[in-house]
Amino acid sequence: MSPRVRGPAPHTAEDASPDELRRASLRLSLGLVLLGVLALPLLHELPLGPTGRTGLLAWLLVAVALYWLYAGLGYRPLLLLQLGLFSTAAALLSGKALLVLLGVRQFGILREAARGLVIAGLATALANWGGMLFALYRRRKGPRAA
Repeated sequence: MSPRVRGPAPHTAEDASPDELRRASLRLSLGLVLLGVLALPLLHELPLGPTGRTGLLAWLLVAVALYWLYAGLGYRPLLLLQLGLFSTAAALLSGKALLVLLGVRQFGILREAARGLVIAGLATALANWGGMLFALYRRRKGPRAA
């Protein structure tokens, strides 16, 4: 029988059991690999400029961060920070795209700032994943004998 999602995760990595932590880190790893292998090459092939591609990536990352937060895949503070970074980047890039549609092309700083925010958000995602793996390692090891 397959597990069913009936609502938000009751807890996050802070208070997960080793089995829950193992499943969550595996799901998070799979999500990161799929994002890197499927989504990034597909976005690169779209006939859009750098602002459009980065904007779509930022919105995709907002959706992924919301799912991770909803599913409890990680540490809540890092997930909230990650969601905030990706959301800010998506808003900046949407504003830049609107300015380009209006004929204003002088605000390249918006794209560069958003790119930095996306990179910072990805760093928090990797820190979240690494923290989960480290916690799993420590919990597997168990308490040391004195």
